[in-house]
Amino acid sequence: MKDEQLLRYSRHILLPDVDIDGQQAICDAHVVIIGLGGLGCPVALYLAAAGVGQLTLVDDDVVEASNLQRQIAHRDDGVGQTKVSSAAAQCRALNPDIRITEAAHRADATWLSDHVSGVTLVVDCSDNATVRYALNQACLAAKVPWVSGAAIGLSGQVAVFDPRPADAPCYRCLYPNLSDEQLSCAESGVLSPVVGVIGAMQATEALRLLTGFGKPQHGVLHTWDARDNEWRRWTLAPVPGCSDCSSSSDF
Repeated sequence: MKDEQLLRYSRHILLPDVDIDGQQAICDAHVVIIGLGGLGCPVALYLAAAGVGQLTLVDDDVVEASNLQRQIAHRDDGVGQTKVSSAAAQCRALNPDIRITEAAHRADATWLSDHVSGVTLVVDCSDNATVRYALNQACLAAKVPWVSGAAIGLSGQVAVFDPRPADAPCYRCLYPNLSDEQLSCAESGVLSPVVGVIGAMQATEALRLLTGFGKPQHGVLHTWDARDNEWRRWTLAPVPGCSDCSSSSDF
């Protein structure tokens, strides 16, 4: 690690749970972020600032004026740009040392199958059930951990899915049959800091996975109700006969 990197990341290195080995693991990592909206913006900015060596940003959408209330990586003069180019510009301005790949298209099953293998981890900020199920299968096949986040209205949730431990549940164990017809932020609204809190939690879980500090969080769902400022922790377990993880060895 170069002297300027030691200075830039000194507040991480001072932490016994991270230290120089943990920071090196962060710098060596390749993280894919799916969705550069309300959740993906803080995730991308925090992971760029933390020094994740390679970020792949995936989103097929463009910046709209209604996004600016909560999607903090985008600016007013970026309306009409692709979200990946807008977010990538802010990440590069924040940390010019990192490498960023822009993928301005939807993360469908084919793309995920082709690109998940070999990355360190994935952070899902897509707000799309079809993408999440495809990501679940791709990560199970590639043995790649991923961090899921969701937020709407005054509430949000975070969960880590890691296919490497034998007793870890997968996304379909938690949600066997979600539909994309659920309410979206465009239909029901969302308080802007809620996506910031959940996105920051996703970034924290990503850094936990990269460095190994603390207790592993796979098999746990964290939910937050901003109305009463209440966090709850739910323990998850694998579902026998799950159509995804019970047959993951067949991928």
